[in-house]
Amino acid sequence: MLRFTLDLLPPLLVGLGLGWRFPALPSRLARPLVRIGIPLSLVGLLLRSGLGADLLLAAVATVLIHGLGLMAVYRWQPLRCALPHASLRLGAVLGNTGYFGIPAALALLPHATLGHSITYDLVGTLITWSVGPPLLAGKAPAPGRLLSFLAGSPGVHGLLIALVLHASPLAALLADRLWLPARAVLLLALAVVGMRLGVMLRRPAGPRLAPGETAVLAAALGFKLLMLPLLALAVAALLGLPAPVRAAVVLQAGAPTAVSALLLAEAAGSQQERMAHLVFWSTALALLSVPLWGWLLQRGLPA
Repeated sequence: MLRFTLDLLPPLLVGLGLGWRFPALPSRLARPLVRIGIPLSLVGLLLRSGLGADLLLAAVATVLIHGLGLMAVYRWQPLRCALPHASLRLGAVLGNTGYFGIPAALALLPHATLGHSITYDLVGTLITWSVGPPLLAGKAPAPGRLLSFLAGSPGVHGLLIALVLHASPLAALLADRLWLPARAVLLLALAVVGMRLGVMLRRPAGPRLAPGETAVLAAALGFKLLMLPLLALAVAALLGLPAPVRAAVVLQAGAPTAVSALLLAEAAGSQQERMAHLVFWSTALALLSVPLWGWLLQRGLPA
């Protein structure tokens, strides 16, 4: 818990102040961070944590967690009624794993789980950008979009580079040399999350809710921060996942709503204010819920 606070809070708070003072800054940093920083960080983290065959288990679990989560919010009548807006249904499932979840895993879980956390992030990102836009528009996802996204994804590029380097004689040396830059990129990513929150606070409405929206937001927050990790635990038990894989996927499932979900809503012009509230409050509450999940998961890991 202390390490989580020391690692995550300072960049978030610094970013919040910068976002309040310079609202255009997060947009300027986002492109180089996504195109260069994130692949570099993934290479360093994957080389350090290793590329074992059990990453496939984490990928399968990620698909099941997202698939079952989306089915629950879109098909299960009580949840459909509790979450009447497409943006909140999507935001209740899609997590900010790259900017929040992986730094949290680095602070709360053994380094051996990093590869599984990164796998969750990669697969979850593919799901976000392939099914997110059509679901917000009320359409069926197109398979061709997934293939197109795979070809252009910086995350996939980072994974491919890591696979090549992992098989080279330089793997151990690069794992040591890239470790600190990889962590620095994660701290910058957290700062960008803080900047986004600072920009939200600058808005005239701030983080306040419209009348009658409190119960709907509470339902989305409850599903994202509590029910989805519990669903991940059930999936882990169903698949018989080893403790490190289980810890990684459950902690990532408990990450706050993805900033990318807000970007999708803004691009679609669909309920972006509701999504902004969900991103803001889920991130604020995750500062308490995620370390609690980390503590519970650590108790199930072998010494």
